[in-house]
Amino acid sequence: MITVLIADDHVVVRQGTRVLLQDAGDIEVVGEAGNGAEAVAKALELKPDVVLMDLSMPQMDGVEAIRALAEKAPEIKVLLLTGSGVEERIFDALEAGALGYLSKTAQSDEILEAVRRVHSGDPSLPPEITRRLLTRLGGSPDHRELVDPLTEREEEVLALVAEGMSNRDIAEHLHVSETTVRTHVSHILSKVGVKNRVQAALFALRTGIATLDD
Repeated sequence: MITVLIADDHVVVRQGTRVLLQDAGDIEVVGEAGNGAEAVAKALELKPDVVLMDLSMPQMDGVEAIRALAEKAPEIKVLLLTGSGVEERIFDALEAGALGYLSKTAQSDEILEAVRRVHSGDPSLPPEITRRLLTRLGGSPDHRELVDPLTEREEEVLALVAEGMSNRDIAEHLHVSETTVRTHVSHILSKVGVKNRVQAALFALRTGIATLDD
């Protein structure tokens, strides 16, 4: 079972999301939170696999809550499920550690699939929002020198991660095992100094290892 905590300041949204997730069969909602501070406290207490996080909440907004969780419990995956009018904060949330984003207008099957993808460690970002957000990287290249540089194979894997490929997709593309890919990804995250694949993809775009044209 995938355990989930729902963080949203609207009771009706939390209740509707709970019913949707509980009916999936492989997902268990272990708690709810009505603001960011409560979301962090309950996540640290309940240790869910995934937190469904709204961005606009009182006391502590979603971005602050994500930063707190990334520092205190980086093993917990965060999926944004938020309304319109906050696109400028979605990018901040992804950099803070969120692994995916969905609009509250998303279809039920899209939400369930996103929860499963994020739980497995794969990013879940709609293509249209990905391009709009990542264009903000233009003009700000990252020339950071890595203490332990990436190997040629690791750069190849990172470029494929930036394209949104899962470990299985990468393994098939490179004709290697998924275990080998997982090892490469683990080394990449460690060398680059990031916590998840979204942040690794952002690094790849900033350094030119991958481009939006890819």
